Amino acid sequence: MTGGQIMTELFTEFFNFISKEFTVIFTAMLPVIEVRGAIPVGIALGMSPLHATALAFLGSNVPIPFILSTIRPIFAYLKKTKTFQDLVTRLTNKSMEKSGNIRKYGYIGLFIFVAIPLPGTGIWSGSLIASLLNMRIKYALMAIVLGNLVASTAIMILSFGVVSIFW
Repeated sequence: MTGGQIMTELFTEFFNFISKEFTVIFTAMLPVIEVRGAIPVGIALGMSPLHATALAFLGSNVPIPFILSTIRPIFAYLKKTKTFQDLVTRLTNKSMEKSGNIRKYGYIGLFIFVAIPLPGTGIWSGSLIASLLNMRIKYALMAIVLGNLVASTAIMILSFGVVSIFW
């Protein structure tokens, strides 16, 4: 094998590795999907459950500070437009319907809300609710990240168990 062939093979392997990693990270950043979808995707791509979970956890944490710090001004602006007014109102109302335990228990309620890996919970919903409830960003961020860690661990255990049954 020549030096050029070796370099080509190394670049190919590197970009295949990066593309798998990026797929998991990007999938975890998406609303609704988050770690619930990204961890099984990573395992399906051949990653170890721990590797897929670490990448999904990191990727899903990326949107949190942006949502916490920018969603209220964005919603305020979009509510003034005819195109997005109804959508913003629906999102706000739907989020506030889920906020009962977060209102009641504060940051612990927020942590639990994000930690339970069910549809409609997670970092996007938790961040939106925390922002709409005007919770302090640094405490909300901590509660959401810790809840996300618990949810990621639970999904890893469930995914690995399901995958190991079939393999």
